[in-house]
Amino acid sequence: AVKIAIGGEFETIGPLLRELLILHGLQKDHYVIDVGCGSGRLAKPLAQWLEGKYLGIDVVPDLLNYARNVAQRPDWRFELASGLTIPEQDQQADMVCFFSVFTHLLHEESFVYLRETKRVLKPGGKVVLSFLDFKVESHWTIFDNDVKDIGNGSKPLNIFMSADMLRTWARHLDLEVETIVDGNTPYVPVSEPITFEDGTTATDKAHLWQSLCVMVR
Repeated sequence: AVKIAIGGEFETIGPLLRELLILHGLQKDHYVIDVGCGSGRLAKPLAQWLEGKYLGIDVVPDLLNYARNVAQRPDWRFELASGLTIPEQDQQADMVCFFSVFTHLLHEESFVYLRETKRVLKPGGKVVLSFLDFKVESHWTIFDNDVKDIGNGSKPLNIFMSADMLRTWARHLDLEVETIVDGNTPYVPVSEPITFEDGTTATDKAHLWQSLCVMVR
C-alpha cells in the first residue's frame, strides 16, 4: 500500500531516478536532499550507491518510516516536513530533488520551495524537479480526467506547469536552467531492459513520464 501511495512503479522508477541524478552530475560523496521522499522509491536504490549524506522529508509519517526501513542507512536522515521549509543550514546540499511534488502544490508554494532550495544548495549545486505539462499528450489526459472530476472530488490536486514558467521562476531566483525535457522523451540511460507495469519495455533509454527540469545555483 505504501508503494502504491506514491504513484506505483516503485521498483522500476526508483532506479531510473537514481540514474537521472547521476546523469546530471551526482557523485558518490555528494549530499542529496529528497523533498517528498514518500516511501523511499528513490532512497532504496540510492542507498546502494551513494556514500554521502541524504535527507528525505515528507508530510506522511508512515511513508517516512517505510522509507527509513527500506533504505537501511542509519547514517541517513528522514524527517517530517514542516511547512515549505527544508531542515538544513545554508549552502549544504549538492543536489535537491522534487519528484512528483510540484504536481500537487500550488504555484506559489512551489516557488517558495525553490527559493528555500536555493538557500540550502551549495554554489554550483542543482535542483532536479518533475512536472506536468499541458503540451505532453499523456499529461493532457490527466487534465481531461480532472475536468471530468469536477464536483466529485475523487482525484488528487494535479497542477500543471510549463517550460516558460520555470524559466521565469529561475530568472527571478537567479538560478540557471540547465535542461528541460518533455515527459514522453526517452532520456535516462538504462543498463538493462526495464519493463513497466503497463507492459512496455525500455532497452536503451527510458522516459520518466513526467517532464523534467534541472536548475543550477
